[in-house]
Amino acid sequence: MTPVEITVGREALPGALTLPPEPRGLVIFAHGSGSSRFSPRNVHVANALNAAGYATLLFDLLTEDEARDRRNVFDIPLLGARMAEAIDWARGDDRVFAAPIGLFGASTGAAAAICAAAARIGEIDALVSRGGRPDLAAPWLVALSAPALFIVGGEDREVLALNRKAQNLCRGVTDLRIVPGATHLFEEAAALEQVEAAATGWFDRYLRPRALLFDDRAAAGRLLASALRRRAPRHPVVYALPRGGVPVGAAIARALDAPLDLILVRKIGAPANPELALAAAVDGEIRDLVINREIADALGIGEREIRRRAEPEFGEIERRRAVYLGDRPPASAHGRTAIIVDDGIATGASMEAAIRALKRRGPDKLILAVPVAAPDSLRRLGRLVDEVVCLAAPADFYGVGQFYREFHQLDDAEVVGLLTEFDGKT
Repeated sequence: MTPVEITVGREALPGALTLPPEPRGLVIFAHGSGSSRFSPRNVHVANALNAAGYATLLFDLLTEDEARDRRNVFDIPLLGARMAEAIDWARGDDRVFAAPIGLFGASTGAAAAICAAAARIGEIDALVSRGGRPDLAAPWLVALSAPALFIVGGEDREVLALNRKAQNLCRGVTDLRIVPGATHLFEEAAALEQVEAAATGWFDRYLRPRALLFDDRAAAGRLLASALRRRAPRHPVVYALPRGGVPVGAAIARALDAPLDLILVRKIGAPANPELALAAAVDGEIRDLVINREIADALGIGEREIRRRAEPEFGEIERRRAVYLGDRPPASAHGRTAIIVDDGIATGASMEAAIRALKRRGPDKLILAVPVAAPDSLRRLGRLVDEVVCLAAPADFYGVGQFYREFHQLDDAEVVGLLTEFDGKT
């Protein structure tokens, strides 16, 4: 469990995010009147969902001062707006960015969840109400598109009648699950376990992997910047792989008030197979040559020959740096947090060479930051850096471009234009 804060205006609402390995989805909880993120019944349900592979977020819907005014406890538009803020927070957090989202509401929290789901149509994949008061969300029920499960105790007759009426107002998929013998708080033996089983089954049915799509590279960079700000990197410097990594890196450097530099990489192919990476030439404060020793030894090619083959590639690197940066000297990574960025990682060959070269320049910490990556490549590269910030590593990865609505090939003029903003920043 990790403490988090949901920022609402000038207020910070405390919460707890629990992340199982490779979560199947995220369930955000809305507690009922007079309760908080410590609600024992909600915590019990959250633990069951964690065991089933779901991440959970429990947070306080009101500040301590707001909670003292009982009118706020039943202010559904206010509570719904707080839930909507939590949804937006999740969509900007790299740990759960790509996860399908479900909502779980208890008592008045169910009405807040319905209000938020109606306000964030398309963001919510499923909703569960436990002993809820959906009647308090009557104006939003007709707009509720997420599949909704209403769980009510069989002995909670007044609330059961209200749930039946609310279900009739819904136009989307709904179900009403009655727990025999249970009262409003489900305190009876095995009652809460039945709630957990029903909720887990509902989320299993409707929380499916989402189609990941960034608007463009700059938008992806802004999301990464939000994740990086939370880590408060010390004296950061951002290195982008051109050309596609530059708009991503520019958004990050802008948000962190950091310098932006390039790290240029040129592959050195094997003699009989130019696509086979024998080594990589990397620019920077000093020339760097990263040799693939396994391939070099297998082909019987010595370092002198590799360096001879690298010379024209270093020449091309110098030409490109002159085009992009003129006579601006490379930024120093020594003693700083170095953040290395691209618009995505497929095989990761160029990124691996860049990382190995950058590590030799003495950064205090090295962070790899990318919007999307092939899972195997990300795992391999993750072993070379201090920290990885990646918004998604989908199993159905075929190419970086599939995850962007707009993915044009940048020209040199665009790269130069982006870099100009950071002239003089060190």
